[in-house]
Amino acid sequence: MAIRFAEADARQMGRATRGVRGINLKAEDEVVGMVVVRRDASLLTVTRFGMGKRTAVEGYRPQRRGGRGLINLKVTAKTGEVVSALEVTDEDELIFVTRNGVINRQRASEIRVIGRNTQGVRLVALDAKDKLMDVARIAEELSDSEEFSDGEELSDSEELSDGKEFSDAEEADTPEGDVSS
Repeated sequence: MAIRFAEADARQMGRATRGVRGINLKAEDEVVGMVVVRRDASLLTVTRFGMGKRTAVEGYRPQRRGGRGLINLKVTAKTGEVVSALEVTDEDELIFVTRNGVINRQRASEIRVIGRNTQGVRLVALDAKDKLMDVARIAEELSDSEEFSDGEELSDSEELSDGKEFSDAEEADTPEGDVSS
């Protein structure tokens, strides 16, 4: 299920409050995520077994917060449960991560925009026991000459908080190609 409501319907509250109901869920349902739509974009929904789809935001009629919502994706044994939802445009690139550590990168434009009440299409081919864990939008890469939003210019050598300097030319502590998490 998915619900679309105006941001103004979720009134501002303090930290120590219980909040307000965003969607009225059935006993077997759970919230997977929230998307604040800020661009002319579509909603990407992906499932545990590598299925997914893009749907135009306009396909979700506005409701009042706390409603039942609308069917977002037909969940079946073939699709598995929904694991993620995010806002994407044709210019975005995505990275999919599986339980076995397989990473798949693809353009959002390769995923067609289809109706709201559908199963979607195969986005990632998974091994028999593998499952899709998450998807993320890849941030645009900055060139060395681009500036940060606060006006600082990106340089080849950045000073670390402990006063040491690090340069791109210096070797990293981890072997080349390793990623630490």
